Order: sequence, then structure tokens, then C-alpha cells
Amino acid sequence: MNSAARIEAFLEMMSAERGAAENTLSSYRRDLEDASAGIGGGLAGATSADIRAYLDDIAARGFAATSQARKLSAIRQFFKFLYAEGLRGDDPTGTLDSPKKGRPLPKTMSEADTGRLLDRAAQEAMDPPMHDGDSLAALRLQALVEVLYATGLRVSELVGLPVTVAQRDDRFFMVRGKGNKERMVPLSAKARTAMRTWLAARAAVPAFADSLFLFPAASDSGYLSRQVFARELKGLAARAGIATAKISPHVLRHAFASHLLQNGADLRAVQQLLGHADISTTQIYTHVLEERLVRLVNDHHPLAD
Repeated sequence: MNSAARIEAFLEMMSAERGAAENTLSSYRRDLEDASAGIGGGLAGATSADIRAYLDDIAARGFAATSQARKLSAIRQFFKFLYAEGLRGDDPTGTLDSPKKGRPLPKTMSEADTGRLLDRAAQEAMDPPMHDGDSLAALRLQALVEVLYATGLRVSELVGLPVTVAQRDDRFFMVRGKGNKERMVPLSAKARTAMRTWLAARAAVPAFADSLFLFPAASDSGYLSRQVFARELKGLAARAGIATAKISPHVLRHAFASHLLQNGADLRAVQQLLGHADISTTQIYTHVLEERLVRLVNDHHPLAD
């Protein structure tokens, strides 16, 4: 039985025994036929070295790590089938490592750009446009960005904050995040001041009097939508001379974490502040720690240049 016939037999098994969908079968067919064409003598008789060379070839052709991993997964399934059916006495994929997919580094902002953004928000809050609505929006936006950068909250946590957070005026408050878990987050002096100023302006709006939320709005949820905040944040960035493509509420959350780590914070402390259940999620910031360690060695090692 040649490679093509064995691929057909594998696909029949996937369809009949495992109920694979048509799209899944088509994907397997493409990947296995491509591998068979790329390996001299066909896929069914391939060695580990043959498959490794094929994977190296598709990597050189520019296939993403995710595509390489998918193709290798199809090849693994194929050889498990051959082994189970007694058509091969070994599995040549057993010693092959899956291509590392990697994890993209989070977008963040420099401390300088973050400072410019916050300064612009403060300037607009102190010297608002003539229209009352614009004045109110400027005070709200300053409170939002100051609290976000001070706490690293998720945007959904930020816009849904209860008004009691500002009324208590504490240096810390509790927030309920993913999985209904509570965590304590800090408030900087600037964030507390911005919240007090916004609270005073909010109190002058009769429509907000009975709202339980710090940032009320005429929406189904009763509070400011994430989309409105994101749009206002991009407008603020543009007025501060920062490319709008570089800014979002999530980018400010990443800036909070990155700047803490750059300035000496412990990774586990940042994990708790961000509300990450698993330290592995926080480890997307490991590059920041690596940069800090290199700088530490270069600045303090006696033999450093």
C-alpha cells in the first residue's frame, strides 16, 4: 500500500470511527499530502530525519509556528494510525518536538508617553471647553485614566466601579474580577484627587444621583461602556501627540505592570495586582525582568564595560 492509499485509509478511519467533520478531513488531507509530496519516497515510509527536514523546509518557506504545529499534529495522528493498524512497527514522530508558538509581547507605553497622556488629561480637566458637557467629560476622562494607570484594572472592572470606592477615599480598595474573585488594588494620590474632583462634578448631575456606579451612563448596564471609554482615550492620545494605534485601555493596563517591574516590583506582586490566577499569565512580562537584570549587571558588576 503506497502513501496515498494509506492517507486515504487514515481519512476513512477519522470519518467512520471518530466522526471527523468535513473541514477537519480536508485540513488533514492537505497537510498529509503536502508532507508526502515534500518527503522523498512519500510520507508512509518517512523516518524521523525525513520529517524533521520537512518541518525545517516549511519553516524556511515562512510558515508560521502555528501552521507548523498543525501540520506536525496531522502527521503524528497519521503515524499513530499506521502503528495501531500494524502498518508500521515504529512511530517516527515520537522524538520530534512541536514548534514553539511563542507568545506575542503585550503592547505597552513608555513612561514618557504615559506621563504625556496623564498630563494632557489633567490639563483638559483644569481648562475644559466652554460647554458643560465637555467639562464633565474631561473630568470623567481624567479620573478614568488616572485610576486605570494607578491600579492596572481590566477595563470592564474600571468602568463598572461602584461609587463607594470614591466616597471612601481610601488608599486601597477591593475589586471583584474574573471568576468572581476579589483582590486589593492601590490608589495613588493623583488618582484619589482625580476621583474626588469627578465625584463632586458627578454630584451636580441630577440624573446620576441614584446611580450605584462611579461612572454612570444611560446604558443597559447603567455605567459607561468600554467602547465609549476606548474612543475617548484614543481622542486624548491624539491630542497628546501619541499615535492612536498604540493606545487602548488594555495598553494602559500593560503599562501599569511593565512600569512596576521596570522599577523593581516583584513578579508575584504584579500577578496579584493584575488579578491573574496563574503566574504563567503574568510571565508575558518576563522580557521586562530580563532587561532589568541586564541593566543591573551592566551598572553594578565590577567587570562590566
